[in-house]
Amino acid sequence: MAEPLMRPDAAPTTHFGYQEVPAPEKAGRVREVFDSVAQRYDLMNDLMSAGLHRLWKRFAVQASGVRPGARVLDLAGGTGDLTRLFLERVGAQGEVWLTDINAAMLAVGRDRLLDAGRVIPVVQCDAEKLPFPDHHFDCVNIAFGLRNVTRKERALAEMRRVLRPGGAALVLEFSKVWEPLRPAYDWYSFSVLPRLGQAVVQDAESYRYLAESIRMHPDQQELKAMMERAGLEGVQWWNLAAGVVALHRGLKF
Repeated sequence: MAEPLMRPDAAPTTHFGYQEVPAPEKAGRVREVFDSVAQRYDLMNDLMSAGLHRLWKRFAVQASGVRPGARVLDLAGGTGDLTRLFLERVGAQGEVWLTDINAAMLAVGRDRLLDAGRVIPVVQCDAEKLPFPDHHFDCVNIAFGLRNVTRKERALAEMRRVLRPGGAALVLEFSKVWEPLRPAYDWYSFSVLPRLGQAVVQDAESYRYLAESIRMHPDQQELKAMMERAGLEGVQWWNLAAGVVALHRGLKF
């Protein structure tokens, strides 16, 4: 489910929400989604989660084990909220790189960091082909971005490659909600979110894609297995908000 599918006599395909599309097309479609929502992305996150996404991100930084002086790579970092939290953690001697495949999201994050007096490395790049050397970072993080990657296991392998021995890979992502909450969660996802997206950013379809992409993303156990296949060890996860979101952490030894 997570990786591109192959049909006889056909090009590889993958999921874009509930649609099956040619694998090379997914990145472009995802780019259109984030081009549309970039300017009000954080506002929508606050509205959708009642502000809880800020607590989830702080929990991820705490669980990372990052210390002052560390090097951190923030993948799909977009508007830079997690980047700012990691900057607080690593201190003046540390280093945090903000990256995203989407130029519109990256521009918002860069400008907000500059407005806050933070000048850091900002790179537009693909999580499946990271332009960084082996064994370079103490922590690599991707938050609410892995489900948009076409070849997730390739991205996880790249995260491991650029980690130093002893470093941590973090994946903060929507996951499988506690079963008794599923009916209410489905109603909220497919009835409320698109209407909210239309009202705030005049784009219902992008938030319909969000709801669909969450359902197509690997659940907690499957993502753990994917991280292990990518060579990460000691993989564990924490459910947040009854499994609406899960934080996975794997180590490189």
